[in-house]
Amino acid sequence: MEAVLVTDKPLDTQAIIKSVGSPEGGAVNVFIGTVRNATKGKKVLKLEFEAYEPMATKELTKIVETAKSTWPILKVAVHHRTGIMQIGEVPVVIAVATAHRGAGFEACQFIIDTLKEAVPIWKKEFFEDGEVWVAAHP
Repeated sequence: MEAVLVTDKPLDTQAIIKSVGSPEGGAVNVFIGTVRNATKGKKVLKLEFEAYEPMATKELTKIVETAKSTWPILKVAVHHRTGIMQIGEVPVVIAVATAHRGAGFEACQFIIDTLKEAVPIWKKEFFEDGEVWVAAHP
């Protein structure tokens, strides 16, 4: 399984988590982003994610390399889905294996925070009364 992936296919959360398993690992920290049903008190019907895949993959790879040089990561996987998703579906999964939990928590948070700031993946929210592209950097 690829460490970094941008795909229009549904994400297999358990397979992604399993892919970072390591005999040296004492912790696997996971972030699973899900489509929620409301934003700022407004009912969300669905989301759409678009990406410039070559650049998104390149930027995700840079983020992973930075994380690996900052924390003692044994294995890592960052997968992001594109396309239309319904409430409860999973657009992003990040799994980080480390020897100890602290480093894994920090690395996982760094990866999702930096992904949202730097990776060319755009989100459109659909409401009952219209739709809006959400700024990548609020």
